[in-house]
Order: sequence, then C-alpha cells, then structure tokens
Amino acid sequence: MNNWEEHIVTDPNILLGKPIIKGTRISVEFVLERLATGWTETEILENYPRLSQESIKAVFAYAYECMKDGLLFPRAKNRA
Repeated sequence: MNNWEEHIVTDPNILLGKPIIKGTRISVEFVLERLATGWTETEILENYPRLSQESIKAVFAYAYECMKDGLLFPRAKNRA
C-alpha cells in the first residue's frame, strides 16, 4: 500500500492544520471533493500539475487509514 506519510502532511499554519499534499496548499479534502463530484485523476493532474499519481494514491491511502482507525463515520440519515 502507498506510504501516504511521504505525501500527506499537516501544518497548523496552512489551512488550519488540515491534511495537505506535501509542498502544496491542496488539501486531502479538496482532492476527495473533486473525485466525489466526478473529476477523473487525469483531470486533477492536468489542473493541478504540482500533484502526482503518487500523491493521489496517497489521498486514498490516507482516507483508508482514517476509516480503518475509526476516525471517519458515516452521517446518520435523517428519518422522518
């Protein structure tokens, strides 16, 4: 599995400490949002040339680690 620690960092002085792609101000959240709204990996890489395939894979590995460790939980659906 991708070693996400080589690509994902946090800095309290950048985006309030949100996890970002190392060497950028692009957050993991931003990349995931792009993917969730239908962008392809190719579109992301074309529009954000400081990113690499490895950094995109690191975003997935980071999200997996967060879910595996119980840091992310699905929102409860509203029930009428």
